[in-house]
Amino acid sequence: MPKICELTKVERGQTVLLKTQRGEDAEVFRNRKPYFSVNVQVISDSRLRICDIVARWPGSTHDMIIFANSGIKARFDAREFGNAILLGDSGYTLSPYLMTAILNPNTYAEQLYNESHIRTRNTVERLFGVWKRIFPVLAYGLRLQLNTVLAVIVATAVLHNIAREMKEEEPGLPINMQENQMNRLIEEGNVRIPNDNPTYALLKI
Repeated sequence: MPKICELTKVERGQTVLLKTQRGEDAEVFRNRKPYFSVNVQVISDSRLRICDIVARWPGSTHDMIIFANSGIKARFDAREFGNAILLGDSGYTLSPYLMTAILNPNTYAEQLYNESHIRTRNTVERLFGVWKRIFPVLAYGLRLQLNTVLAVIVATAVLHNIAREMKEEEPGLPINMQENQMNRLIEEGNVRIPNDNPTYALLKI
């Protein structure tokens, strides 16, 4: 049975927001929303751990360009991971090790495949929710030099993995709110971060 990881870019509100961006190349950081952002490619496993991260591309960059120029693609091309499989959304090109959903499923088997693909990829969407609830600056935006922003993104990924290994509790949810609702509010920047939470207070910029 092949090992499966989930591949996705941080998209649909999953881009890391930049409060401001200046300079001659500022517009390349404007995504389709449109606001300034960094497009971050993340590979996670089923335990919500970040296996690989690429955090250096402007928000307007297409998913496949990031993947095509990544070290992880070269390693998969070299068969370093044996029969491991990546799952990606429709922004990626199908390959022997990268599986995407079928756009127009016609058979029952194709429908089952798509359902399994979606359920498995939900893991990475949940990762983004947990990651950004622990480190709200990733959702609310960073007012830092670009190189510092990229370092902060990677540093929070490392700290997230340490928290997973240490089995730290995930951030709690408000009463009568589902996790997907909370994640959507965080992505939209509509959730007030409590001042009495020392963890969050350290992350404010």
